[in-house]
Amino acid sequence: MRKSSLLKLVLVFLFFQQNIFAQELYMPRNIKEAYEKGTRSMDGLPGKKYWQNHGKYDMDISVNPATKMVSGAETIVYENNSADTLRNMVIRFVNNIHKPSSPRGGSVSNDFLSNGLTITSLKINGEVYKEDARNWGTVGNVKMNKVILPHSKATLEIEWNYPLSKESGREGQIDETTFYVAYSYPRVSVFDDYNRWDRLPHTDRQEFYNDFNDYSYTVKAPKNYVVYGTGDLLNPDEVLQPEFADRLKKSYTTDEVVHIANEKEMSSGVVTQQKEWNSWKFQANNITDVCFGLSNHYVWDAGSVVVDAKTKRRASTQATYDIVKGTDFRNSVKNSNYALSWFSNNWPGVPYPYSKMTAFQGFADMEYPMMVNDSQVGDPNFAQFVQDHEIAHTYFPFYMGINETRYAFMDEGWATTFEYLIGIEERGKEAADKFYKEFRIDYYINDSSAEEDQPIISMSTQVSEAGYGNNSYGKASLSYLALKDLLGDEQFKKALHFYMETWNGKHPIPWDYFNCMNTSSGKNLNWFFNNWFFSNNYIDLMIEKVESVNSKNSIWVKNVGGFAIPFDVIVVYKDGSKEIFHQNPSIWQTNQKNTVITLKSDKKIKSISLDNGIFMDASPLNNMLNY
Repeated sequence: MRKSSLLKLVLVFLFFQQNIFAQELYMPRNIKEAYEKGTRSMDGLPGKKYWQNHGKYDMDISVNPATKMVSGAETIVYENNSADTLRNMVIRFVNNIHKPSSPRGGSVSNDFLSNGLTITSLKINGEVYKEDARNWGTVGNVKMNKVILPHSKATLEIEWNYPLSKESGREGQIDETTFYVAYSYPRVSVFDDYNRWDRLPHTDRQEFYNDFNDYSYTVKAPKNYVVYGTGDLLNPDEVLQPEFADRLKKSYTTDEVVHIANEKEMSSGVVTQQKEWNSWKFQANNITDVCFGLSNHYVWDAGSVVVDAKTKRRASTQATYDIVKGTDFRNSVKNSNYALSWFSNNWPGVPYPYSKMTAFQGFADMEYPMMVNDSQVGDPNFAQFVQDHEIAHTYFPFYMGINETRYAFMDEGWATTFEYLIGIEERGKEAADKFYKEFRIDYYINDSSAEEDQPIISMSTQVSEAGYGNNSYGKASLSYLALKDLLGDEQFKKALHFYMETWNGKHPIPWDYFNCMNTSSGKNLNWFFNNWFFSNNYIDLMIEKVESVNSKNSIWVKNVGGFAIPFDVIVVYKDGSKEIFHQNPSIWQTNQKNTVITLKSDKKIKSISLDNGIFMDASPLNNMLNY
């Protein structure tokens, strides 16, 4: 038995020994059903009957810069590993968000709109279906003539095309000869154990939910266009001139920044093979998505960094950008090297799982497997912060198959947390705290509208505007940092690793996280999860009174807002001395509204104040008492 498996069994045993009477957490009916059927388990592990479906995608995609059209042909071998008989094939095409008829979370310009997907051929198990997808939104349905039985496979063959939108966001035209091509192929939507077919439309606000699939894909682009894609480039010698192929290979083994192609070389047309069209071949397995970008004038930098100290495994770090307009990106490879190393060795402390990370200059500030599409901001510190955040998403949602559409806090909250922790190393704690409060917490805590205090567990599609953003980013991040303070760094990291190892390559839901943290810590933390995720709490402490009995001072603190946060009690004595008493969130376990802190010192007090740090207080004026 592997050591990790033995550890899991020990943790599960300890959990049940110590938590037989654990407080229950609210579950929607469909989630309860998954646990009752045994696909999920209350110990945090996948249930004995857990399953997930899988696709093997083989795709040929062409991009025509003259017409701005993407066309492709794909074969999908889809495995139905469920016990259900599938009568429909639900196909997702996110780029139909550009169709005028698609629902969206906000207004768009005419340049955003397009005709969307056209399917020119569709076969399922060799049978032709007359479906052109012209009436589809971001999700389409095909009623199959023959069902797909449990534990069987089906083969889909699809030919399609669609226009790249003139207004680029997460994808589209960056400039006349630069394109970011994401969500570019029809895919089988997720069929899972708690919702069956995922039919929620993409509205350009909530993000994505995909199966772990295996991908082999070829991108056909004209000569002088370099293609940067998810996965390993399998044929550099077939698409690059020898000198540039050699530079790329060299970059795989060095920490130094290699300038693979500069502006003059790109404009001179000496970088790629001079065939009319080049076919760039990529491969990536057990991954939730693939995408690519291409340009005939972007410069190309690359390097690499060790991401696993034990095996000395390196990951390639690449960047491509406009030499004039992309000044932020001149440090992208260096920043990626630092981020990949730091995330691998510190928080979350899991080796970067992929072979490559590419930073592409675009407009989205958006993450993709092995790639980020970031905008030029003109501030090197903010540019590094954005890149850190997007790279942190490697772990959530890509290492863990998070359902971002329903539970955005499961990935955005963690990326925000890791962004803050790496920021402490990069800029110091004072600067990182200041930035975190200003950028992530201030607008939330100083907006008293009712929507801000909706429970974090609220489905992300049901919370809009700032309520969505703060539930997903700031509030969720604060919950993770509060738990880190409660458990301490060592135990918190062990619990986090247990959760990540258990659900890597699978589809965790919030209750799997809660149960994993309970099991791995050996504690019943449901009081904490109820407090943070299932309540309308916010952050607001106050000093209610101070009592002196027998020369001992007792500070009565009221938790007006209700969140179980850590805080410091700062006592300044009349002799000029000062003491700081840190209180971790466990102080709220038995009484979440009031607590009493008794000071051992009998010295005369000048002032008492509460400092919540990054847990910004909605009413800070009542956090101080002067004598």
